[in-house]
Amino acid sequence: MSTTTEHGADKRVNVANKRLINCHAVDVNQLMPLKYKWAWEHYLNGCANHWMPNEVPMGKDIELWKSNALSEDERRVIMRNLGFFATAESLVGNNIVLAIFRHVTNPEARQYLLRQSFEEAIHTHAFLYIVESLTLDQGEVFNMYNEVNSINNKDKFEMQITEEILRPDFTTSTFEGAQKFLENLIGYYIIMEGIFFYSGFAMILSFLRQNKMVGIGEQFQYILRDETVHLNFGIDLINGIKEENPHLWTESFQEAITQKIREAVVLEIQYAEDCLPRGILGLTAPMFRDYVQYIADRRLERIGLKVQYRSKNPFPWMSETIDLGKEKNFFETRVTEYQSASNLSWN
Repeated sequence: MSTTTEHGADKRVNVANKRLINCHAVDVNQLMPLKYKWAWEHYLNGCANHWMPNEVPMGKDIELWKSNALSEDERRVIMRNLGFFATAESLVGNNIVLAIFRHVTNPEARQYLLRQSFEEAIHTHAFLYIVESLTLDQGEVFNMYNEVNSINNKDKFEMQITEEILRPDFTTSTFEGAQKFLENLIGYYIIMEGIFFYSGFAMILSFLRQNKMVGIGEQFQYILRDETVHLNFGIDLINGIKEENPHLWTESFQEAITQKIREAVVLEIQYAEDCLPRGILGLTAPMFRDYVQYIADRRLERIGLKVQYRSKNPFPWMSETIDLGKEKNFFETRVTEYQSASNLSWN
C-alpha cells in the first residue's frame, strides 16, 4: 500500500531545475538526484582524506625547537606561518558557514561545504596542537593577524570581501548581489586558499625536505592535500555559476577581478619578504615573487582569465607534491592504523 501523500510525486526534484544559486523552485533538502556530480566527488574525496592532528607525533619537533639547531631566521619563518594560518583557516571557515552556505542553493554543493567547514576546523585544531606541543605563546601566535602588518594586510583584504555578504539583507537575486557573491568565491577560493596559502606551504615543506620540523611538515602536507580539493571545488563552483549566469561575467567584472588578484599578489610577495628578510634553506624572497606570480597565473587560467606574469616556477617539487598519486604514502614518520589518513588523493 502506497503511503505517498496526494500530489507528493509532483514535489519531487527535477534535476534539470537544480541551480547553484538563486534556485527557489527546488527543495534544497532533496539531495538526489545529483546534478553536479563533481560536487559529490569532492565530498567523497574529502571524506577519504580524513585525518586528525593528534595522530601526528611531535616529539622530534619539540626536541629540535628546544635545541640551538634552528637559526633565528628559521624560527621566524615557522612562527610567521603559524601566525598567518591560525587565523586564516578561521576566516575561511566563517565565510563558508556565514556567507557561502547561505547563498548556495544546491544540496550536493552544500554537502561539500559542510565537509569543508569541518576540515577548516581541523586545520585550526592543527595549529593549536602545534602551538601547545612546542609550548609557544598562544597569544602571540593567534594574535599575529592584529600585530604583524604583512599578515594583517592579507586578512584585512579578505575580510573586506566578506563584509557586504554578511549583511542580513544581502541577496544574490540582484545582478549586483550575484556579482558580489561571485567576487567572494574568487576572493576566498582563488586568492585566500589558492594564492595566500601557497608561500607558507612552500616554506614549511622546505623544512620537511631537509628533515626538519617533520611533525609540522606532515600536518602541512595533510592541509595542502585538503586545500587542493578545496581549490578544485571552488573553481568548479565559480565556473558552474559563470556557466549558468553568463551575464555576470562582464568585461568590467573580469577586469576588476584581475586587478584584485594582482593586488593579492603584491600582498603575498610582501608577506614572503617579511618571512624571509634573509635567505634560509635555499629559499630567498625573490624566489617567492616568481612563485606567487606563477601560482596566480595558474589560478587566473582556471577561471578563464588572462595570465598576467608568465613567471617560471622556482619550486617544481611543489607541483610534484601536489600531484602525488593516491597510492603514494609519504608519511614515513610513523606507521598508522588510520586507513583513510594514509590514502592520499590529490585529484
